[in-house]
Amino acid sequence: MPVLKTPVGSADAPATYKQPSRKGKKAWRKNVDVTEVQDGLEELNEAIIKGGLVNEKPSDELFMLDTVGDASIPKRFPKHTSKPLKSEEILAQRSVVPAVDSRKRPSANKTTDGIVPSKRLRTNYVTHKELTRLRKVADGHHELTVEFTEDVHDPWAVAPAAEKPQQDVEEPMDVFDLRKEKKKAPKSIAQAPISLAASGKRVPAVVKPTGAFSYNPSFPEYEARLAEESEKALAAENKRLAEEEADRLRQEAAARSAAEAEAAEARAQLSEWEEDSEWEGLQSGGEELAVSKKRPDRKNQQQRNRIKRRKEEERRLKHEAKTKVRKAQLEEIKKLAQEARERDLSRALIKAQAGQVSEMDMDETDDAVRRRQLGKYKVPEKDLELVLPDELEESLRRLRPEGNPLKERYRSLILRGKLEARRKIPFKKQANRKATEKWSYKDFQI
Repeated sequence: MPVLKTPVGSADAPATYKQPSRKGKKAWRKNVDVTEVQDGLEELNEAIIKGGLVNEKPSDELFMLDTVGDASIPKRFPKHTSKPLKSEEILAQRSVVPAVDSRKRPSANKTTDGIVPSKRLRTNYVTHKELTRLRKVADGHHELTVEFTEDVHDPWAVAPAAEKPQQDVEEPMDVFDLRKEKKKAPKSIAQAPISLAASGKRVPAVVKPTGAFSYNPSFPEYEARLAEESEKALAAENKRLAEEEADRLRQEAAARSAAEAEAAEARAQLSEWEEDSEWEGLQSGGEELAVSKKRPDRKNQQQRNRIKRRKEEERRLKHEAKTKVRKAQLEEIKKLAQEARERDLSRALIKAQAGQVSEMDMDETDDAVRRRQLGKYKVPEKDLELVLPDELEESLRRLRPEGNPLKERYRSLILRGKLEARRKIPFKKQANRKATEKWSYKDFQI
């Protein structure tokens, strides 16, 4: 029986690898090689038939984790599997004899039989008391001293007055010993300090601030304080501008008066005939002048000195009159100031004794100072502790502290009358020194 065989050959479409031309649509469709794409599709279908793609399967389906081991290996290789490791053999060895101690051992002569001897006091050393005594002896201080039984005469001792007769006693001189005098406190230390506040109230040591001084104040209080400080700043600036304008006007008036004085002095120096000739020439329109009187002679030095002395005397008398009026005004001002000072002092003492005001009446805004102050220096101005609206912080972490506690304490002591205002002296006045060059370089010898 004949054997049927499948036809030998490929069932694929004939592939044309050498294409004469690929310019038309027909050449593109007919002569394209799709062998690789068809092989890939067939492999994909076979993988799906066998159970799916390997790339898409999870690891548990592809691999198996062996945690027990192969049980047939010890049976096949009993010699190799029963022998332990060398490190395990070394660790398994445990000797009965303990290991050598690595610490320092005592010397051989102190080795005992294990019986602890009883403690005894040592007698072969010098005690601390004996050592101290030996040191004193070495320094020359001996314990055995010679005691004198007879009285020792003291030539500087003062004999009592009762032992001497009355006629021989001289009256002692009155010597004032400053060491025996007791120190006396001044009378003013018992008096209460006088407050420098304009209202006469006692200023507390630490003034309680108002709500406008808070780091997060309320809007009405902060607005009122900002307006108040702004008005103060504007008033100070207007005052400064007014003082500058007054100074400028004063300087202009002084310059004008000086120019007028110079012009008057220049006119006074002109002679009479020069003035007459000038006016006559102007009136006549340039006609010939008819000299009717004798031309005055030029002034000599004696006449000039006489006129100078007369002017100086008039100037002196005028200055004395002004000085006299000024002195009278100063005396009147001093008298009025003394009366005002006494009146303020009496009013402050009466208020302090009667207890009409308390420290709690003062607040942060009541900082007016009376005009007459203690000492010749004024109370230092208070620092402006005001934060602008754009600088307000709502958190204490970002708050920047204002003011200086040292300055505030110093100003508080001055306002309470416990300290006098002083002027800061930044540098100590040094002696004037003159540097000169020695002339020793001229003392040369040939």
